Amino acid sequence: MSLYTAYLEEIETRKGEGLHPKPIDDGALVAELIAQIEDTANEHREDSLNFFIYNTLPGTTSAAGVKAAFLKKIILGEATVAEITPDFAFELLSHMKGGPSIEVLLDLALGDDAEIAGKAADVLKTQVFLYEADMERLAAAYKDGNAIAKDILDSYAKAEFFTKLPEVDEEVKVVTYIAAEGDISTDLLSPGNQAHSRSDRELHGKCMISPEAQKEIQDLQAQHPDARVMLIAEKGTMGVGSSRMSGVNNVALWTGKKASPYVPFVNFAPVVAGTNGISPIFLTTVGVTGGIGLDLKNWVKKLDENGKPVLDAEGNPVLEQKYSVETGKVLTINTKEKKLYDETGAELVDVSSAFTPQKVEFMKAGSSYAVVFGKKLQTFAAETLGVEAPAVYAPSKEVTVADQGLTAVEKIFNANAVGVEKGKVLHAGSDVRVKVNIVGSQDTTGLMTSQELEAMAATTISPTVDAAYQSGCHTASVWDKKAQANIPRLMKFMNDFGLITARDPKGEYHAMTDVIHKVLNDITVSDWDIIIGGDSHTRMSKGVAFGADSGTVALALATGEATMPIPESVKVTFKGQMADHMDFRDVVHATQAQMLKQCGDNVFQGRIIEVHIGTLLADQAFTFTDWTAEMKAKASICISNDETLIGSLELAKGRIQTMIDKGMDNEAKTLQGLIDKADKRIAEIRSGEKPALTPDANAKYFAEVVVDLDLIDEPMIADPDVNNADASRRYTHDTIRPVSYYGGDKKVDLGFVGSCMVHKGDIKIVAQMLKNLEEANGKVEFKAPLVVAAPTYNIIDELKAEGDWDILQKYSGFEFDDLFPKANARTEYENILYLERPGCNLCMGNQEKAAKGDTVLATSTRLFQGRVVEDSAEKKGESLLASTPVVVLSAILGRTPNSDEYKAAVKGINLTKFAPPQEVPGTSRSVHF
Repeated sequence: MSLYTAYLEEIETRKGEGLHPKPIDDGALVAELIAQIEDTANEHREDSLNFFIYNTLPGTTSAAGVKAAFLKKIILGEATVAEITPDFAFELLSHMKGGPSIEVLLDLALGDDAEIAGKAADVLKTQVFLYEADMERLAAAYKDGNAIAKDILDSYAKAEFFTKLPEVDEEVKVVTYIAAEGDISTDLLSPGNQAHSRSDRELHGKCMISPEAQKEIQDLQAQHPDARVMLIAEKGTMGVGSSRMSGVNNVALWTGKKASPYVPFVNFAPVVAGTNGISPIFLTTVGVTGGIGLDLKNWVKKLDENGKPVLDAEGNPVLEQKYSVETGKVLTINTKEKKLYDETGAELVDVSSAFTPQKVEFMKAGSSYAVVFGKKLQTFAAETLGVEAPAVYAPSKEVTVADQGLTAVEKIFNANAVGVEKGKVLHAGSDVRVKVNIVGSQDTTGLMTSQELEAMAATTISPTVDAAYQSGCHTASVWDKKAQANIPRLMKFMNDFGLITARDPKGEYHAMTDVIHKVLNDITVSDWDIIIGGDSHTRMSKGVAFGADSGTVALALATGEATMPIPESVKVTFKGQMADHMDFRDVVHATQAQMLKQCGDNVFQGRIIEVHIGTLLADQAFTFTDWTAEMKAKASICISNDETLIGSLELAKGRIQTMIDKGMDNEAKTLQGLIDKADKRIAEIRSGEKPALTPDANAKYFAEVVVDLDLIDEPMIADPDVNNADASRRYTHDTIRPVSYYGGDKKVDLGFVGSCMVHKGDIKIVAQMLKNLEEANGKVEFKAPLVVAAPTYNIIDELKAEGDWDILQKYSGFEFDDLFPKANARTEYENILYLERPGCNLCMGNQEKAAKGDTVLATSTRLFQGRVVEDSAEKKGESLLASTPVVVLSAILGRTPNSDEYKAAVKGINLTKFAPPQEVPGTSRSVHF
């Protein structure tokens, strides 16, 4: 069977699913198309021509290479296709976005035919995705006196690829569509259980919100052909939980503009909005596609005669509607005045934050990384020509406050800043290009990242990146046909690109399904590092880490840089003493609750949480930083004592060495380089040359929160509050309740200990509780299933060595087997202990799920609707979040415990303890060290 015949069969299959032909990325198939195009009598010629022109993916795909080579032959007259003239061939090359197309255009521009060279140069002047090899060719030709090369460089130095683009429309008419009330998780826009299809954009688009919503959007478009549909989170924040490039892609697919007539299902410029704006990491993703993200502020707190918020019976502020954005309202965004107007022309709200000079540039260029590459190209051209580059792009905002110290994040940004005048000190609000040290790609967004890398014509990792890792954790639970088709292909691409990969494409080392955040936490070996990862929980306890979309991850891999404003910080310190029966997870929950009580609003949203946690090792401190994603923080930074940081780095070295011992290092000796860097950092700390990172005493914070440990007397639970009459208060992480609230009788259908929120100590707690209960009662019986998924294999290895795994095995009714991984997701659970493969498991929600309508008590981070558990026809699913001992005890009891039952169950158990750092730094590392 030919590739073309197989493609036709696939097309027929897709027709049955209501889908168009899948875009082509295989060069061998394109070669067959070309053969059929050149055979004028071939029965498939017309279809082949259409597939070649309109359905072949650009960038560095093998398909793009074959397509570009054939277009070159047409331009040179070596091949003739009546429907593709040389001028049309140039047009097609102009839409191929780098890689082979740039190579062909440079061949033509630097060739002997003056007319062809001039036309190729005209196309090259519109391109921005050039890499070092392309630039070196231009520079060499210029030095050899080539006039065309000089002409192209002149254009690049003036950034004509940007200045000649159309300006952003002054007025953008929108028609409103309320996608949901309350916070909108990116799961609504791109469900986790459909992660396997994200790289197939048309197929994945069918999972956005619901078929009914998609029909409503299409109806609005038909009724208002001159307006763009604006998706809204009414009385909530749009895009909480993760960056989810696939979510923005879906919104753009249904409501955006087509990027190119020759590239199917790639749209850009979506418009999204929320009463409380857009979640920070999701807003970054909107910028990647040149979209608009509005903070509507259409509901405001009702104030009494004294100007204080009016509270409801539960103590929450009462909201009043300032103006309506109900579905079907036609509004106008004025991008110059930066205002939102209603149909009568009345001003509704100032939307200046959506139209900063930098964001407008993203809109004009069609994406944020077109601007990044454009700036790099302009700088190169100006330096090559020996001229000063004109100020084309908006100058980076630089904020310097005299006599004001630096927060920890300000110090890191200043230390890693690129292109900043030497000696200049920048404070929060400054726009900065920064060097990225560590990059992480996860397996359900990785295929999209690889597509982004192909689209921007990148072929190898930037040499300035210390290390990058491709995980296999999100697809760890079930090795089904979808995973078998996608994951090996992803691992090979990323391994070839230069990443350390969880799976070895050669099959020489054991497949590692370790949770990506845990691995990144281990391979981050400096408190001065900047980390970018393709997941919202990229939040390390060393350095500062930012969750990002697949495009930003691709950009960091390709360039070794990221661009963002220096965020404001909120300082979190602790006082008092942690009760013996409390677990550190309760401190994390209490931080959110006490912050809301102290500040009234969520001051963490969009900011850095600088947490003075000092005495906790990286493993345990990660519990806090990981949770900050749910606090809607942009990132977090841990301030550690010297000895604690040394302990964390020693742990990291050991785990990196384990990866090396397993055979995971590459030819570049990336992992060994991390150990060397850790040794250097440890030496700096011990010698006093460069102590652990601390803020300046006179640093300025947006707010300061003091967590009183004395107030935490019983376990805390984050409750999705699924039946709250106010839909906007459901599924937030702001409802924190003590265990006594439930009276010891809330039924629990399933317990889950796992995901990135647990460390080795948590799994030891499970084992200790089983031992205690067995000793007290002779045996342990579960009244609800308990699913346990360790985050990493090294944790399991250490538990086996220390004897804890034996008791877990004794009570397990299921233990994972890497030789025979599950081929199907579990649909029913018995009242037993399940020891699952390391990885995300229930937390991700893309493979395993609790039964519909279940009440789940989990150590996870996710309580979003439908994530861990879906609703049934009779009952809403609930995912309540608590500490490991609460979850274990609840599974054994089949209900939430009362305080006395809890205290009795944890007596003598080594819970995760935390003692606030003293004024003079202490040397205690951790109870688990």
